[in-house]
Amino acid sequence: MPVSTSSVTAGEIMDRSAILLNDPAKTDYTYAVLGPFLRMALDELTLSLVDSQSSPTIQTSTSYPILQMILETTQSALYPEDSVNDPKYPADLVEIQEIGERVAGDIHAPFIPMTRVEFLPRFPRSDRLMYWAWENQVIYFNPFGANTRIELQLRYIRDFNYSISEIDPAAFVGSMNSRSFLAYKTASYASQFIGENTERAQILDAKAERALEMIDSINNKGRQQIMTRHRPFRAAYKMRGGF
Repeated sequence: MPVSTSSVTAGEIMDRSAILLNDPAKTDYTYAVLGPFLRMALDELTLSLVDSQSSPTIQTSTSYPILQMILETTQSALYPEDSVNDPKYPADLVEIQEIGERVAGDIHAPFIPMTRVEFLPRFPRSDRLMYWAWENQVIYFNPFGANTRIELQLRYIRDFNYSISEIDPAAFVGSMNSRSFLAYKTASYASQFIGENTERAQILDAKAERALEMIDSINNKGRQQIMTRHRPFRAAYKMRGGF
């Protein structure tokens, strides 16, 4: 994940968790012991932020490099791996929010938002694809294609922790405002499943929930400063083709 001055390391989080577990020297709660619980805390943080869409770090339409792909005129589906153009979906993709299209190579033209539908309409080939559907992890378009090569732009929700497979103390795992949640949640898991101290685990979990609420509050206040049209990615938003 991108590193900034607001990033924190896994070691910093686990050091705080060890203090909360009354083991600042990490005699019992070592990095090796706490690492799997930090991984679980990161997963929970990611799911919560994706669900609420409250974190700017997962609103990748502006804060993450946009994936651009060329669609051949004869293609009706864009696969993660394609033998002709080799387009790849973003590795951190959770859900697509919007797809824009423009004539390939026209770098001065804006991307025109396409319409997501549940059932693709069949209409004669034109200069635009206009509609798209997401089925079985594949993007589908008008079976007849377009009259010209089309360049696509994806805007999507991302899993900002997707690349973290093993917890390295030196690895950057979160931002400054997630530090408290991750420390409390990691300590809560360890207290429950290693120390078997339910009372301490409940206290730590309550503090983690409060910290998560603060993350949502901070992110929502920041997002209110941005003028944008919010599009939910829930299935109910999809249009049904009536052609």
